[in-house]
Amino acid sequence: MPESEPTPAAPSAEAPDRPARADARRNRDRLLATAREAFAAATDTVTLDAIARAAGVGIGTLYRHFPTREALVEAVYAAELNEVVASAETLLDELDPAVALRAWMTRYAAFFKIKRGMSDTLRAGWASGSIATPATRERVTAVIAAMLRRGAEAGSLRSDVDPENVTLMLLGVFLSTGAIDVPDKADQLLDLIVDALRPAAGPNGR
Repeated sequence: MPESEPTPAAPSAEAPDRPARADARRNRDRLLATAREAFAAATDTVTLDAIARAAGVGIGTLYRHFPTREALVEAVYAAELNEVVASAETLLDELDPAVALRAWMTRYAAFFKIKRGMSDTLRAGWASGSIATPATRERVTAVIAAMLRRGAEAGSLRSDVDPENVTLMLLGVFLSTGAIDVPDKADQLLDLIVDALRPAAGPNGR
């Protein structure tokens, strides 16, 4: 007696949704990336319509992912802060701690530039409670502390520096240079900070 044909497996209930979910994730990621670029380059208010157009999606798609301007700004801010924190360990794995710290400062400066483009929405959202208040300074200072510790162990950074003081110096650089139009001024000041964090030369120049 011939074997019967196997019964075809019933299609997964989730299968039709997978392409839609993948498209939705790509749209969300594209919107976040586009918003980051827009806020980093902003000299005036960045509109949600402009972000949607630049991302190649309709405004309805943007609102499905981010129902309000505050929701988009909060998502961009959180993603950027997470990347800034995570980048430190990658840099330490690849570079001498002092060099890694200087490279990380450049990454932090980029985050601060994006934050500046969102500042009005962030301040209003934090004041009203519509945007959660992040522990930004604490997380940044913890990163600096870890990098200073690694640098002290390697002998390329001082061991007697309060990480909070470094955080305050960085904020001073970003706030002051953001108000002037002098190319490379922030880089010059960041170089000075790293130089100040290196151990003093001994009597033999070492």
